[in-house]
Amino acid sequence: MSEAFIIDAVRTPRGIGKMDKGALAKMHPQHLAVVVLKALQERNNINTAELDDVIWGTSAQKGTQAGDLGRMAALDAGFDVKVSGVTLDRFCGSGLTAANLAAGQLKAGFEDCIIAGGTEMMSLIMALSKQEMEAGIKPMGIGTGNLRLHERHPQSHQGLCADAIASMEGIGREALDAFALESQRRAAIAIEEGRFDHSIVPVLDDEGNLILDRDEHPRPQTTLENLADLKPSFSKIADFPADRDGNTYRQLINKRYPDLKIEHFHHAGNSSGVVDGAAGLLMASKEYAEKQGWKPRARVVAVANMGGDPTLMLNAPVAAAEKVLQKAGLTVNDIDLWEVNEAFAVVVEKFIRDLNIDRDKINVNGGAIALGHPIGATGAILIGTVLDELERQNLKRGLITMCAAGGMAPAIIIERV
Repeated sequence: MSEAFIIDAVRTPRGIGKMDKGALAKMHPQHLAVVVLKALQERNNINTAELDDVIWGTSAQKGTQAGDLGRMAALDAGFDVKVSGVTLDRFCGSGLTAANLAAGQLKAGFEDCIIAGGTEMMSLIMALSKQEMEAGIKPMGIGTGNLRLHERHPQSHQGLCADAIASMEGIGREALDAFALESQRRAAIAIEEGRFDHSIVPVLDDEGNLILDRDEHPRPQTTLENLADLKPSFSKIADFPADRDGNTYRQLINKRYPDLKIEHFHHAGNSSGVVDGAAGLLMASKEYAEKQGWKPRARVVAVANMGGDPTLMLNAPVAAAEKVLQKAGLTVNDIDLWEVNEAFAVVVEKFIRDLNIDRDKINVNGGAIALGHPIGATGAILIGTVLDELERQNLKRGLITMCAAGGMAPAIIIERV
């Protein structure tokens, strides 16, 4: 079996995902993907006629994000027309799944050189959702369009699921806010020390003018007092109608957990930031990397996917991590750095407690609470973040995982070469 090597990793800065505020909000989603594709090509002198595929993650494939963004972005980047592309949706896990699928193709010997990554313009999705609401189209909970599936597996609002898990686990507001503050602190240090500089590529417009070269979302001035002043974000939506039967989002969870009293702990300060962004990984087989004279930065040790309870939705990362460790023949103690997406503070807080993770080894440069979560791109971003940090600290292995809607979690272990 061949190796799956990671040759390079790049990403755009993350722009605030609001049409009236974000620097990237007026860009076309293809443009963001093109930025990272061109950067990978130029940094590594890729012969695009030999590039086997572009595997791209985009969760909300509608509006200008529809139409196989992977293929269209490759064409827009000026890649050879021989380069095929596919775009996939595993909700928040899309970018990580793109890398996992690329690794499988390379290890099986089916392909030699692939770019994997993703794009998400949250500003676009927010704007489309607003238009739908103004048109009288009510948003439905995930999976609730199919009433048969809804009866089998009621699926609620992700934010309310986070509150439900925190309520079940006894993880209160104080612990969640403390976690959020630490995310901001770590991100501020990482930015100040230039830890993201190797991977971030600036976004320019078609005339070459700079649009954005830094992450817009971090709030280094955050304090515990600031966080304590924020009102819970999901207490009102909990009692909104979530499906055509009139069930509220709260009732969907209580269908499965009737005795659960959901308290509301999550807010804008301890939940992931809404941002725009794209990221890409250049991946190759051992033979092709040697042929090109590329020095691999890491190899893929193992990948895994795991499903969990779709009603709680956010708990699968623990099981995914356990599964990928078992596949690799490793233990928790063999992992030097962990990256678990900060969709909501409770996701990572529970992960740390369940697996007894050393807090100094997980999300060491902050996470999506501070930096933002461009859904389809985040998984690829996190792989690059871990790779850069393994090199900076001269460490060996990293494990990356994240929750995804529907109660799923992909995972990957990488090892420096």
